[in-house]
Amino acid sequence: MVQQEALFPGFRVESRDADGVAVHLVVGGAGPPLLLLHGYPQTHALWHKITPRLAQRFTVVAADLRGYGDSGKPPTDARHAPYSKREMAKDVVSAMRGLGHERFLLAGHDRGGRVAHRLAADHPDAVAKLSVLDISPTLAMYEQTDMAFAAAYWHWFFLIQKAPIPETMIGADPKYYLRAKMRGRSVGEDPFDPRAWSEYERCFTPAVIHASCEDYRAAATIDLEHDRADREADRRLACPLQVLWGGHGVVERCFRPLEDWGRVAGRVSGRALPAGHYLPEEVPDLVAAELESFFGDQR
Repeated sequence: MVQQEALFPGFRVESRDADGVAVHLVVGGAGPPLLLLHGYPQTHALWHKITPRLAQRFTVVAADLRGYGDSGKPPTDARHAPYSKREMAKDVVSAMRGLGHERFLLAGHDRGGRVAHRLAADHPDAVAKLSVLDISPTLAMYEQTDMAFAAAYWHWFFLIQKAPIPETMIGADPKYYLRAKMRGRSVGEDPFDPRAWSEYERCFTPAVIHASCEDYRAAATIDLEHDRADREADRRLACPLQVLWGGHGVVERCFRPLEDWGRVAGRVSGRALPAGHYLPEEVPDLVAAELESFFGDQR
């Protein structure tokens, strides 16, 4: 907790119950509520470089997803349903309601963007605007997989293997895995604050390793069922959607994010930023400015 308080000065650290699952989060600032969701294999610490600026205009909530950080890690099942993006989205909706926010702004990076996508689809009245960082929709990415994408995103296909194969292999040297997984996907100097990196290492426990594998197993199975059901019913996201991605990253090379998101949402805007994958840590000022502009515009 001391490290989190150092990363988020002036924020309070809380845990909210979501139907028996603890949602760990930090809250700070004043103004319209803005929920921030992190990606793999990180925690809410991902956002620490931009929250001081955002907190000047918004009530900022940065949460650990189910299975990650200090949030709950419930048992899974054969269908991986407890780690579907639908269940993960329910957690943070419940947490926001517990904080008094029935409707809010929403931004998600990586896995957090996938949870945010499902949240906006399942709870349209809760989301005023949505921003997703460095992803195309899960269904689009799987259906467009080629050798270039599979080689760059090898972890997608490794983590979905039957338990405990990836868990055992990662668990043999989790710190090495974190370094190998994360440090090659940014551009320029190392973007990770040592305090944030310490949090990523602290939280990468055997329980998180297993839960995060379940997150990916769900993405390759039950999440695709939910996404295909939306497509077949022509259900599109109702809220305005901003898409930001790294101009030097895999999404830029392998996908067309504005076109991909245009197939699932009606109002899409956005652009590439001069970064790799970890936008909030690589180019925090640019990300903060984009979010301020998008969320501050009341149209």
